[in-house]
Amino acid sequence: MSLLDAAEQLFQQRGVSRCSLQDIALSAGVTRGAIYWHFKDKAELFDAMMERATMPLEEGMDMNVDASGVLSLADLRWGLINVFYSAMHNERTRRVFEIAMQKVEYTGEMQALQERKLQSHRNWREQNRLAFEHAISLGQLPPSLNTGRAAVALVALVDGLLHQWIMDPESFDLMEVGQTAIEGFLTSLAQSREPLLPPMSAEEIARLGQQGICQGLKREN
Repeated sequence: MSLLDAAEQLFQQRGVSRCSLQDIALSAGVTRGAIYWHFKDKAELFDAMMERATMPLEEGMDMNVDASGVLSLADLRWGLINVFYSAMHNERTRRVFEIAMQKVEYTGEMQALQERKLQSHRNWREQNRLAFEHAISLGQLPPSLNTGRAAVALVALVDGLLHQWIMDPESFDLMEVGQTAIEGFLTSLAQSREPLLPPMSAEEIARLGQQGICQGLKREN
């Protein structure tokens, strides 16, 4: 078993604060010194575990930006729905989300990751805000929209759905509820009774789980 596999399993079972590097080394069948060859401390190992699970899933968001580097509303929708899809259908993604949301305290040696977590959230909000500003320039959203508040509200919506589902996965279908909530939210910003975006295309649906988790979510709460 690799060090990251061992850490992932132990963090989920016991919580991050209750796992020592020695525990992880024993589970992986290596010495503690072998861990220090790769990672300077538990925070760095935790960070590597999160990167392994989510980095391959982030690349697609960058592929979908326009020439200005801003996401369209359709691609913003796709990226967020893909988060829900990946959480439901990718065991590793779900496991690290559970660890990051429920099994870690950003104190002691883990405190160094707190600022990175906050910066990820800032980046996520800014990505949303820029997408809304771009949509206003295209006439999709009204000029009166407070894009900063809307960006915060969208983060809160996605964050809340993920927390509720991770806590009780059997309570609702994350994909179904999540897609309805996101599309309803975007339509409400347009102040329209008609859906703001057309249904997702077959091509968009086929890409789910293959690329692109939004920036910020990999260290989600």
